[in-house]
Amino acid sequence: MVVPNYKEKIKIVFFDIDETLFLKEKDYLPESTFLAIQKLKKAGVLVGIATGRARFSFPKKLNEIVDVLDIDIFVTINGQYVEYQGCVLENNSISIDQLKRVIGFCDSQKINYAQVVNHNIFVSEASHKLKNALDPITTEYSIDKDYYQQHNVLQLLAFYDETKDDLVKNANILEGLKVVRWHKDSVDILDVNGSKARGIELVVNHLGLTMDNVMAFGDGLNDLEMLSSVGVGVAMGNAREELKQVATHVTDHIEEDGIYNFLVKSKLID
Repeated sequence: MVVPNYKEKIKIVFFDIDETLFLKEKDYLPESTFLAIQKLKKAGVLVGIATGRARFSFPKKLNEIVDVLDIDIFVTINGQYVEYQGCVLENNSISIDQLKRVIGFCDSQKINYAQVVNHNIFVSEASHKLKNALDPITTEYSIDKDYYQQHNVLQLLAFYDETKDDLVKNANILEGLKVVRWHKDSVDILDVNGSKARGIELVVNHLGLTMDNVMAFGDGLNDLEMLSSVGVGVAMGNAREELKQVATHVTDHIEEDGIYNFLVKSKLID
């Protein structure tokens, strides 16, 4: 793989969390990842996190890096909530009418769901499918199926497998919304225009940069817009094939120091 020298072009690098920075099933974050981010910061390159997770559910090992290296740029909940140095740039909730449509359908089909905000997740029921998908991310959720009736909700999670994809797609409940699968038993449901790319664009505009100044690393379907919108999109070696097709480059597997290796090859770090 021939990688150009991106040292002059790239001013900020965004990282997805799960299966990019952190293997959630193994509770594993490569030591080289800490070193890579530390070197980026020392080189004057800004570092941000761009994830489907809410801020409260970041894994402990990542929070240690966030604290030690003073990372303060967060595109969370697939771009629905964006923070820069503690300043909220985006807090985009789903409308109550949209929530009623989707939740009403889920209730009628006995599909469990979760309502996501930045400080918590409120689930309809702790079912097997829900726990199978959600517990590796966080077990700190509350049971409250009616949370949305009195509070803003930024994203829904619905817990069903691919056999129900067409049922949901054809139910006429998704006007203004989109569905992105992130687990064999679960999907994200969010604003049709919501994405990590939109959140990143808010940050770079705030900083007076452009998307061409951004490098981003990812592995999943919710990274498609991000990797295809930034100046340099890097898919992990363990990424979904669909993501590799839109990426500028494909690096090594997370367990083969993919992030560190690519940043060295691109001359962003020594």
